[in-house]
Amino acid sequence: MSRHLRYCFVVLLVLLMSVTALAVKGPVADKVYFDVRMDENIGINDVATGQSDIFYYGVDGSIINSLDPSILSKLEVYDVPSGSWSLQFNPYPNVAPYTFEKDGKTIFNPFAIREVRFAMNFLINRQYIVDEILAGAGGPMFTMATPGQPGTYRYNLLASKFGFTAEGDEERALADITAALEEAAELPENKGRLKKEGQWWTYDGEPVTIKFYIRVDDPNGRLKAGEYISQQIEKAGIKVERLLWDRTKSTPVVYGGKPENWEYTIYTEGWGAGATRRYWEHIVAQMYAPWYGYMPGGFSDGWKYENERIDELTQAAYTGKFLTEEEYWDLALEGLELGLEEAIRIYLCYQNQYFVANKDRFNQRFAYGMGDGLTKYTLVTADTKDKIVRATQYSAQGSLFMSAWDPVGPDGFNDTYSRNIADVLYDAPAIESPASGEYEFVGVIPVEVESNVTRNEEGELVGHIAVPKNAVKYDSARKEWVEVEAGTSSFSRGLYTIRTNNYHHGIPISMVDYLYAEAFAEDWINEDYEGDPYYSAAYSSYVGGASVGVATVYDFENNQIVNYFDFQFPGEKNRLAGRGAPAWSTSANSGIGVAWEVVEALARMVVGGGASGQRYSFDASTEGALEVDVIRPTCVADIKAELEKMIAEKHVPVYIKDFITPDEAVDRYSAALDFINKYGHAYISNGPFIITNIDFTANFVELTANRDETYPFEPEYWIETLATTRYQVDGMNIPALARKGEDIRVDIFVTEIEYPEKEGVPAEVGEVQLTLLTGDQEYVFDTVITRPGAFLGEIPGSVTQGLETGSYTIMATATAEGATPSTYTVTILIY
Repeated sequence: MSRHLRYCFVVLLVLLMSVTALAVKGPVADKVYFDVRMDENIGINDVATGQSDIFYYGVDGSIINSLDPSILSKLEVYDVPSGSWSLQFNPYPNVAPYTFEKDGKTIFNPFAIREVRFAMNFLINRQYIVDEILAGAGGPMFTMATPGQPGTYRYNLLASKFGFTAEGDEERALADITAALEEAAELPENKGRLKKEGQWWTYDGEPVTIKFYIRVDDPNGRLKAGEYISQQIEKAGIKVERLLWDRTKSTPVVYGGKPENWEYTIYTEGWGAGATRRYWEHIVAQMYAPWYGYMPGGFSDGWKYENERIDELTQAAYTGKFLTEEEYWDLALEGLELGLEEAIRIYLCYQNQYFVANKDRFNQRFAYGMGDGLTKYTLVTADTKDKIVRATQYSAQGSLFMSAWDPVGPDGFNDTYSRNIADVLYDAPAIESPASGEYEFVGVIPVEVESNVTRNEEGELVGHIAVPKNAVKYDSARKEWVEVEAGTSSFSRGLYTIRTNNYHHGIPISMVDYLYAEAFAEDWINEDYEGDPYYSAAYSSYVGGASVGVATVYDFENNQIVNYFDFQFPGEKNRLAGRGAPAWSTSANSGIGVAWEVVEALARMVVGGGASGQRYSFDASTEGALEVDVIRPTCVADIKAELEKMIAEKHVPVYIKDFITPDEAVDRYSAALDFINKYGHAYISNGPFIITNIDFTANFVELTANRDETYPFEPEYWIETLATTRYQVDGMNIPALARKGEDIRVDIFVTEIEYPEKEGVPAEVGEVQLTLLTGDQEYVFDTVITRPGAFLGEIPGSVTQGLETGSYTIMATATAEGATPSTYTVTILIY
């Protein structure tokens, strides 16, 4: 090679190395601006006219369908079944004679009777709500599992077992409620006091009255549904006091208040899906199990709804205490069945929600959750022409700040407005892909995972993975790390490499962060003695109930963590790796995390109060205390004062006293103070965006891209990683009814779509299976492709001949190698 060529080669190599070193990191957009509108139509029009880029709120079909074509033509629409409505009942006291004393008066609660609550499944015509209130943009819902999403059909089969139908059965419901109240009237305590007098049931001569919290800030949805349901209840002779409350007023009472205060009897709940899921057992726990906290009294220190069997089943399903997939389903389905029988919460419908963006502002479609709409990765992948994203949220109160930004307790970030902002500030160890529901790894990299579990002669599950003696666990009572006992074993083992990119204040993530998080959680979930100030019942309910950790090896030399844990899932290495992944966040809420020095300052404030004299708590229901909030100016001032005290003391948290020097701790406190002084808040995290401006008066938030050279992902990474092929069953042609013994022809229509695109092409490969669901048995049939996008199947008469007359569900499942599957269900009357 000539000298000249060698010189050119060296120059080219240096240039390539320079380009690599200077590669842009972080999300696609440079800036995101959040603001708010108080009217949905104004928000949509602002997007159409280019004043905003994304309306960060899923509107109902009635609004989309009423848009002028000139407006609609300027919008890119993302249609997702991401919302649902339910009713939560206050069952206090939940035992006969169903009465309690309040202000010198005996109160009779008809919804303390399980049969009355259960009858609401028949009293309500869910199809009416879908057709008349949602304008057909949605569907009836009987459980927490959104129909059509992966892994949901078995849960929804229970609706058929209980006889639930979309139209309900008003006559049956009124008869069941009457029978339950007549039986209650015969109880000695109620004899002569509970009676039907004219239109109303009365107690001690006054109409039996319930308090119905109806969300007035959802005028086109739950306000109308609440009025319809009130009218139905009054048909049963129970008077309804309609309390038209907004979210700000109702949420603290329903989720943080004491049921015995009798402030509400029923509440119209609205839920976002939260994620695109493949598995739903933790949602069974969230919506039906007391241990998770979302049952009446769950977050209060007063009376609580209790059900030990539901707790036992759902905790076992959630923490991997099963040997086979069949056992998993037995646990999850029995937990749901008992939850449906108890009827503390009943579901009404799911909504097809429509998210809109300005069509001309974007270079391509952004990522979105197939089951939950706009997500963190919407903003991470949003590619506008000028790299600025203007995101408008909808709030009837005109506020983006509805709940405390508490980065520890379960009540923090308890609204969609704060979560939409906070989600892009933090990178978790792993996420559920918005496209497939599979785990994608972010903060850690799994190297290997394994399980070894059997059942012993007593029927107990036994793990056979030996835990080495250098594995440790934090002892909250002794306030020190301890080695595990000899002979300790676990269900599973996972080896992970941790990413060491910088936090937003420039300090690198290290092993110390993971040590602090594990020890903090152990300390705050355990009440080591009566009155232990380092204990939170609400935090313990969330974090302790889900704990599966046995012990951990912290390998400082290789920057790796080996987790030994008692969770397993047969045949699902991806799920196993995700469940066992270590995390540095101390939050009870997924998707939230701040650096430990902020958490340590908050913990000291909770225990000892702030410099201002204010008492603080990690629990919104603690009387006489404010929930901590890392953006509220008064709390931020106390955080700063606490950090300054920690610097003066050269304070080292007890959790990490053997792993960090006082000078290193002070460096972190100083970096945190610099960050707070610069940006005015204490949400110091590691994610793709940083909050660089908050204006509480204008309800405005500015996010700036995290371009730190240590950030692990470049702008195109998530666009490429999340891209996937998905199969969509568009419809099925079957007869509405069929005679027993007749073959049933089924035509299925399938489209292949490249996510996140909206349109696709007729599927030319793949398989479609038909399943006839009869309640106690499933009959599976293959199909054949007749032309691109069309599959033909047949249910033979030899199968239908033996069925009882009634309605049955037929499900089509479309799959292809490497593609996300899709299901579609229809009903048929066989006679």
